[in-house]
Amino acid sequence: MEILILVVTLVFELAIAVYSIATKQSRSKIKSWTRIAMFIGFVMLILGKVVVWEYTWGLFAGLLFIVAFKEIIALLRKQTHTPRYKVFSAIWKFLLLALTVVVTLVPVILFPQHRLPQVTGPYAVATATYSYKDKNRFEEFTDQKDNRFVNVEFWYPDQADGTYPLLVFSHGAFGIKTSNTSTFTELASHGYVVVSIDHPYHSFYTVSEDGKVVKINSEYMQEFNHANKGVYSVGEFFELTQKWMKLRTDDMDFVMDTILEQAEQKKDAVYERIDTQKIGVFGHSMGGTASIALSRERDDIDAVVNIDAPFFSELAYDKVTNELTAKSEPYTIPLLNVYSDDVWIQLDSSSSYIANRISNKNFQGAYNVHFKGAKHLSLTDLPLFSPILANLLQGGQEAEIDKYYAIETQNELILRFFDYALKNQGQFAPKATY
Repeated sequence: MEILILVVTLVFELAIAVYSIATKQSRSKIKSWTRIAMFIGFVMLILGKVVVWEYTWGLFAGLLFIVAFKEIIALLRKQTHTPRYKVFSAIWKFLLLALTVVVTLVPVILFPQHRLPQVTGPYAVATATYSYKDKNRFEEFTDQKDNRFVNVEFWYPDQADGTYPLLVFSHGAFGIKTSNTSTFTELASHGYVVVSIDHPYHSFYTVSEDGKVVKINSEYMQEFNHANKGVYSVGEFFELTQKWMKLRTDDMDFVMDTILEQAEQKKDAVYERIDTQKIGVFGHSMGGTASIALSRERDDIDAVVNIDAPFFSELAYDKVTNELTAKSEPYTIPLLNVYSDDVWIQLDSSSSYIANRISNKNFQGAYNVHFKGAKHLSLTDLPLFSPILANLLQGGQEAEIDKYYAIETQNELILRFFDYALKNQGQFAPKATY
């Protein structure tokens, strides 16, 4: 729809320019009425819900309004003389207006109109955001000795009785807490309280309750990019992963403790819905890695979902052989691993994933699922909201799997897994490949 509107608008403007050149008229009622009709037509598309109004349409709608208003004034104004016609001026005006049309439609093309993934549960879903300040930690990314704060968002059953399992989510390396909103909404609609964490300076950006905005730390981003390119030695890579994990698990640990304390006191509608005896953690990419790590540290975590992430916390570094090895401690918590092609092909080839290997007997009870044709970001909502951005972040590579099939099937699997592991409902026997 966005591209169609762009093409139609440019075709109309080109027709106006050609007509002006052919008739040698810089002003004409046909041009004026055509532009007014374009604005009215766009308004009709919105009223008819053919175009779903979003703020991203604002610039384009404003441009159409300004142009139409200008033409109305031109029609009402009495023309006292015929302006001198210039071909070069007509061409220049067309090119300038065409460029302006393209620029105003960039937000819509970048974040196109799309349908939301299915929500199948019986409960309406409400949301709430909070900012928690950790009085026991200073912010390591600044030199101001401020306490570290963590922003969170909840998705929970609205107007529902009883208590529900708590699920804690951690986003990817450069992600944000809303990266898997469709997953959170689906889970909450089936009776879960889901909280997603923004890890300040690890998240692309985060906004606290008082309006403070914190963007991703450039040094961390450089560390991560260099690690992916193999710039560091094995030992340096290992130390970095452990540093990243500590920050993540400390945030998750703090958030969980804060929530459980508030839940015991039943502070408000969110906390009073939490069953503190049933807890699951999950995350995408670096967040999945942190979820595995945290489950080793806490004994109140009952189930884990790892979405496309290596088990950094399960690695050991042998200084003698200069190699990464997998630890030998059995993992006894119910675990679901969901993999895209990007990670699946590395399980038996990359030392970073040596602990993830299906042959690792310490994880012999884990469920392993592979989404064939999926890219790393196919397991988030980003391809729905911005296919262009998703492809760019994946090195210009487009996933072969249908984006709705990927996210909706994953949401169903995660729901069924937590139902089985936390609620003792049904059976869980996923296919190996989807």
